[in-house]
Amino acid sequence: MVFQDAMQAHDILVARREQLERALAEIAESSPWSPTVGRLRCLRGIDTLSALGLVAEVGDFRRFVHPRFLSSYLGLVPSEHSSGDKRRQGGITKAGSKHARRLLVEAAWQYRHVPRTSHHISQRQLGQDPRVIDIAWRAQRRLYKRWQRLHEERRKRSTVVAVAVGRELAAYCWEIATLTG
Repeated sequence: MVFQDAMQAHDILVARREQLERALAEIAESSPWSPTVGRLRCLRGIDTLSALGLVAEVGDFRRFVHPRFLSSYLGLVPSEHSSGDKRRQGGITKAGSKHARRLLVEAAWQYRHVPRTSHHISQRQLGQDPRVIDIAWRAQRRLYKRWQRLHEERRKRSTVVAVAVGRELAAYCWEIATLTG
C-alpha cells in the first residue's frame, strides 16, 4: 500500500517533469535565443534546459570581448591574494550567476568520458553549422585530455577538476555563441 502510493507519486512527478521539459523546449524553439540554444546543444553535457539557462543568465555573449571575461563574470576563475613577488591563488571567486556556474560545472562532468559522438549528440547536431560541430568536437577532445591530466597525473580531486573543466567549457560556449556568418 505505502509502496504503491510512493510509486504513484513518483510517476506523477516524472510526468510533470516531462511536461515541463516539453514546454521549455517549445519556449526555446520560439525564443529569440533559439539559434544560440541550438548551437550550444552541440556540446557534450549541454542540452536544451542547460543551454536555455546559460543564455538566459549570460544574455548576449558578444558583450565579452574574450572568453576570459566570461569565465570571470561567471566566477569560475581563481581568486588572487598576491603581494610583491609572491603570487597566491585561492578558490574560485564565485562572482556572478550561481545558476550558470552550476550548469557549466555539471556539464563538465561529462568530459571525464572518452570523446565520442553518441546518437543523442548526433541528433542535436543535425542541421548545425559544420564550424559549430568542429568546435564541439575540439571541446570534447581538449576537455577530456584536461580532465585526465588534472585527475590522473596531477591527482586533483574530481570536484576541483570539474570546476577547471567547467571554466574551459565556458570558453567553448563563448566561441560557439559568438560565431558569426
